[in-house]
Amino acid sequence: MNLDNRLKRRKTTKMNLDNSLKGQKTTRIPFISYIILAIWTIVDIFPIYWMITFSLKDNAEIFGSNIIGLPKKWLFENYTEALNVGNMKLYFFNSVLVTFFTILFTVIFSLMACYALKRLEWHGRKIANDIFMLGLTVPIHAAIIPVFIILRDLKMTNSYQALIVPYTAFALSMGILIFSGFIENVPKELEEAACIDGCGTLGIFFRIVFPLMRPAISAVSIFTFLQAWNELMFAVVFVSDSKYRTLSVGIQALSGSYTTRWGPIGAALVIATLPTLLVYSFMSKKIQGSLIAGAVKG
Repeated sequence: MNLDNRLKRRKTTKMNLDNSLKGQKTTRIPFISYIILAIWTIVDIFPIYWMITFSLKDNAEIFGSNIIGLPKKWLFENYTEALNVGNMKLYFFNSVLVTFFTILFTVIFSLMACYALKRLEWHGRKIANDIFMLGLTVPIHAAIIPVFIILRDLKMTNSYQALIVPYTAFALSMGILIFSGFIENVPKELEEAACIDGCGTLGIFFRIVFPLMRPAISAVSIFTFLQAWNELMFAVVFVSDSKYRTLSVGIQALSGSYTTRWGPIGAALVIATLPTLLVYSFMSKKIQGSLIAGAVKG
């Protein structure tokens, strides 16, 4: 009996020890994950911190001993110089104008194309869909020469259209792809009921389909915004008149031929980056929700 009791005690002790070790392992995993997330957060936030402090320094601090630290003298006049001398107000307005109309046309045209490709029955729609999807495989800047020739022959260079038209054309494929994944979850019975009530194709599209696609519209708008707002190559090649320059080109023009004051350039970078951060901060949940909804079928 004593031997049996000892064996039972040993088994009980061993089980308690195993359970305690398991408990230690389970408590270590979240702690390690927090450390990794903290490091990842610092790595993500540091460039923004550096850019903001960089915009408030002079060349001596930027290239001297105070590269990472806070400015010894906060030069807010760098922002005044960037807005007035660097003409960032005009360039900011041009970027807003070009981006707004690019988003507007991309959402309308890609959603209408998606509805025609996925809901309407017509000869050749599969071929048309494949042609649109081929646009995803072509790098946007690979077509810069033929696009420039077309715009030059149409006398559209040095205008807002020189940027809005190419940006919209190259954003259509991604827009159609996102809308296609989402429209599969819209019940066809709603469209059939509207058709029975006497609603035509355009009425069904604008009254039934368009309101239900708002989450996907948010996602397409964000992706189009990021593409149009940050694009540089088309803006440099297609627009030479400073009256139509966008922010990306204007920041590049701030660098001098012989000497460059980097503080105002940093201020211009903050001005150009801030809208992107704000838009994504407010719209990130809608983007994630729309992509998840578009990926789930049934």
